[in-house]
Amino acid sequence: MTDNERDRRITDVGTLKALAHPLRMKLYRLLLLAGTATASQLSGQVDEAVSLVSYHLRKLGEHGLIEEAETAGGDGRERWWRPASDGVSVRSADFEDAPEKVAAHVAASRLFQEQRAEMYRAYLDQRAGWGTDWTTAAMDSETTARLTSGELTELMGELHDVLRKYDALGRAREAAGETEGREHVALHLYGFPFRV
Repeated sequence: MTDNERDRRITDVGTLKALAHPLRMKLYRLLLLAGTATASQLSGQVDEAVSLVSYHLRKLGEHGLIEEAETAGGDGRERWWRPASDGVSVRSADFEDAPEKVAAHVAASRLFQEQRAEMYRAYLDQRAGWGTDWTTAAMDSETTARLTSGELTELMGELHDVLRKYDALGRAREAAGETEGREHVALHLYGFPFRV
């Protein structure tokens, strides 16, 4: 998850566990993309019953991750939901003071990584259908470096600044009506130490 001022920082295990459910995380991501949606709309995207989707949306709402939105047309019988922030931030430092918190954070991180890998595998399976412009623009890169923890912190900060810059640029251009060729783009960034 990105770490910026618009994100909600998750610091309690209850909220982390609420988000770290496979279906809830998918629903949360879909709401981030859609802005607002109903359980009926989301159920078709996740291939689950409306009642189950509605239950999980309420659970996300109980933890303040999403909130009710104004009705976007229709007869008002359906509940509309929206994200309560532009995203979430989860930091390991917030879960290091007890073994059960460490375990919850590890389990959540594994789920998030598995879903990100699933998204990338789906792209690989569909890559031929995206056309040359997108397949040329998309990238997969792996780099190793010899850094201190302070240098890694600095590097990650600079990379997040670049990501925020392009996110703001894309949002501004879309708001100005430049929608042609604009797609959702996933950027997954990991920086971690390892030993050989």
